[in-house]
Amino acid sequence: MSLVQLDGVETRYGELRALKSVTVALEPGRIGLLGPNGAGKSTLLKTLLGLVSPDHGTVKVLGLDVARAPFEVRSLIGYMPEGDAVQPELSALEFTTLAGELCGLPRAEAVGRAHQVLHYVGLGEARYRKLGTFSTGMRQRARLAQALVGDPKLLLLDEPTSGLDPRGRDEMLALILDIPERTGASVLLSTHILPDVEKTCDQVVVMAAGEVLYAGALAPLVAPEAGVYELQVKGDPTALIRVLEREGCRLKRDAGGFEVTAPPGKDAGFLLSLAVGAGQQVRHLAPLTRTLERAFLQTLEKAGHAQAEGQGAVEASAR
Repeated sequence: MSLVQLDGVETRYGELRALKSVTVALEPGRIGLLGPNGAGKSTLLKTLLGLVSPDHGTVKVLGLDVARAPFEVRSLIGYMPEGDAVQPELSALEFTTLAGELCGLPRAEAVGRAHQVLHYVGLGEARYRKLGTFSTGMRQRARLAQALVGDPKLLLLDEPTSGLDPRGRDEMLALILDIPERTGASVLLSTHILPDVEKTCDQVVVMAAGEVLYAGALAPLVAPEAGVYELQVKGDPTALIRVLEREGCRLKRDAGGFEVTAPPGKDAGFLLSLAVGAGQQVRHLAPLTRTLERAFLQTLEKAGHAQAEGQGAVEASAR
């Protein structure tokens, strides 16, 4: 049974097609949800929760049809929304207990679970303090606690590291890594910070303009490409470029150097010998390292979406 399955899902807001005939199946695990602003990520999350009803198609979560059993589906999902969605007049314990009761837990059980999850996210000593006195990082942890209190099978996290300092971000990512191991829950992480996905996820979904461009394992996206190298040289590279092209190499300018694809059967030694023969001093020559940023932008390009759109909407490096 798939964790999430969408078949031909179409969602419109007036004339805007927020989701365009989306068909995708996601397996249990840690899944990164990526896409430029307006890609349809938030609509997808709300669709899984049953808060948005698609105009066409079917949506299933853990084998349950969201349209037919919305409350049963929500009982299996923990949701950490984007933004400062807390009640500042409540203590962390009151806030998390309320979330547990809204999940259907009896009062006593909700209180017990609230104590447990607040300790787990690192707020045990602060659980009686008002949320309005919390720092940004502490409020993020409180929001994660309320998403966990109902013991969900699927956790939807919308920008969970937004606004955090480096230490707070690392601690949040450590929790995201630990949650599936400790609770067995799957995690769907929607974020603009690509390294967060690289650190925590084993699957990825790339969206743009309401379409799913890629859904599957992360590893193939970041696997090195055979025969592709990063090359940086000192001085004017014009002569070397002519030699490389004459020998059947494909070149693409990159920041500070070139991306060189060697002919079949040739390796870095071949490129180095060409550079030496051209009288060029090589400063850097190494197999190309594929990052999720690079794979993301290439996916957008292949689908006909502008590279600038993806670059401007998604943060490639950690804060």
